[in-house]
Amino acid sequence: MFGKLSWSAIPFDQPIPLATGAVVLVAIVAVLLWVVVRGHLPYLWREWITSVDHKRIGVMYTLLACLMLLRGFADAIMMRAQLTMAYRSDGFLPPEHYNQIFSAHGTIMIFFVAMPFVIGLMNLVVPLQLGIRDVAFPTLNSVGFWLTATGALLVNISLVVGEFARTGWLPYPPLSELTYSPGVGVDYYLWSLQISGVGTLVAGINLVTTVLKIRTRGMTYMRMPMFCWTTLASNLLIVAAFPILTATLAMLILDRYLGFHFFTNEAGGNMMMFMNLIWAWGHPEVYILVLPAFGIFSEVVSTFSGKPLFGYRSMVLATMSICVISFMVWLHHFFTMGAGPNVNAIFGIASMIIAVPTGVKIYNWLFTMFAGRIRFTTPMMWSIGFMVTFIIGGLTGVLVAVPPADFLLHNSLFLVAHFHNVIIGGVLFGAFAGYTYWFPKAFGFRLQEGYGKAAFWLWLIGFYVAFMPLYAVGFLGMTRRMQHYDVAEWRPWLMVAGVGAVIILAGIICQIMQLVVSIRNREALRDVTGDPWDGRSLEWAVSSPPPVFNFAVMPDVAGEDAYWAMKRRTKDEGVAKEPNYMPIELPRNSPTGFVCAFFATVMGFAMIWHIWWMVAAGFVGAFATFVVFAWRDHDEYEIPAREVARIDRANRAARHDLVTAAGRM
Repeated sequence: MFGKLSWSAIPFDQPIPLATGAVVLVAIVAVLLWVVVRGHLPYLWREWITSVDHKRIGVMYTLLACLMLLRGFADAIMMRAQLTMAYRSDGFLPPEHYNQIFSAHGTIMIFFVAMPFVIGLMNLVVPLQLGIRDVAFPTLNSVGFWLTATGALLVNISLVVGEFARTGWLPYPPLSELTYSPGVGVDYYLWSLQISGVGTLVAGINLVTTVLKIRTRGMTYMRMPMFCWTTLASNLLIVAAFPILTATLAMLILDRYLGFHFFTNEAGGNMMMFMNLIWAWGHPEVYILVLPAFGIFSEVVSTFSGKPLFGYRSMVLATMSICVISFMVWLHHFFTMGAGPNVNAIFGIASMIIAVPTGVKIYNWLFTMFAGRIRFTTPMMWSIGFMVTFIIGGLTGVLVAVPPADFLLHNSLFLVAHFHNVIIGGVLFGAFAGYTYWFPKAFGFRLQEGYGKAAFWLWLIGFYVAFMPLYAVGFLGMTRRMQHYDVAEWRPWLMVAGVGAVIILAGIICQIMQLVVSIRNREALRDVTGDPWDGRSLEWAVSSPPPVFNFAVMPDVAGEDAYWAMKRRTKDEGVAKEPNYMPIELPRNSPTGFVCAFFATVMGFAMIWHIWWMVAAGFVGAFATFVVFAWRDHDEYEIPAREVARIDRANRAARHDLVTAAGRM
């Protein structure tokens, strides 16, 4: 009745995952009990779980990313601790558990930290910057988020029910085939990524449609903020690349479940084709993550330099160049495969060329800062730290784009250091900058600066201490995924790297303290004007947090830096005449996304454990949900003009003094 599921799936003989799972379960139950006892459940259901408001969904994406960052970093701490102790010994992690940890760490950090973080910030900000009321498909937006949450849930269930993949964050055949991985670990990987991948693809389609088709009056392409351009480029890559991931994992599922032979060499398949396909998705994925971070840095550097972004058109060209060229470099991930010198040369040159538009962006940010009135706020410090760190990551990337060098460094810890150099120094620093920058817009109060700056310095120092030694030990010949080692020259470097992980942990603790202190002192940190940074784009033209309809009257854009121009015009001409308020129609909240995610969780778990009756029940439930959604009659509600006027007049009164002093800072 329960397929392969039995009591043996619970790791009673492994105290670490069992204790960790017990702590997490107790924490979840405690939070749920607190919510129910305090009477918050109706509010959560009405205002958050069933919300189709892009701002709420953006916040939930970001919250998911932060929670999964804690889980992924816990894995990182265990790996660093293992390698400091495993010199000529087995350490404290058995090999099979260690293999699960490094596989889960990479999977979580890419798919459930970096992806939700950037998609959450895009959801929160892009409609506001475009001067519109919501994304193109609000209910589909909710479905996308909850499917992503389903994938994260399945990965965490594997901690205590069964096992996770031991294949690395990309499940290369033949190791991931049923012959070599007969357990459910690879199945957890496949179904969590298939479900969350559909959610990501839905989000990509939604954001591409929003940017291309829904903009306020006068918001031409060449007047869009740079974050909107990088959002467009990133989500075009999602729409083009994620179907490759879905198809590749589907073929591996068919190999494992139905005895197909797409990737089994002995039966007519080709395991190297899996590498080809997975990296045809995988390298654009790097730019899917880093392009939104580039947009965040563009907004932050311009705002805190008090100047328009230098070379706006060249930045647009560089962004779209990266979007195109990123599909032409994937083969550099397997120069050692034997494709031949001509193929290697072409992809090596393409890998170097893609560094050029990135260099253009670095220079444009530096020229934006040049002669500006720079304010060294926390978001600005994350941006400057990124520039220094990312340049190092880019230079090491150019090095491994040279095929002869890659032959020596391939699969070494040098590559691990390079990858983290790009993802932490680029994506995560960008996400932290955006989180700090737009936090007051989402919640109505700023984050405390002291803990924020302390977190920045600890993260920056911790990163260099943790990962620069890995470059060195990679040169010394240490390969990835080693559970123990006996080379004395490696040990000092690995011990230093362990110290770096502890410093990063201190940075994370500071970020948690920053949030706690900021919530406690939120009245003193309150943003009453909606524009705490003297911003330049339209998200700062509405109150903090924005009303559900965003804009009482759709703004009319006349040039770049739309809100900055409005403030200057108000200063010169006086406060504009009150507009003619009209009723606003908005989509109703819908439980469709949450219910779909529930049935997707049921189906995914049942497929992993071969519980076929549960698969059928989940499918019927999901289909019924879509039928009910399709047949609903009342999918919108109206906010009366007098309510719109009341909310907007309060906002206009609060920011009157600010806009008349525009440009003063």
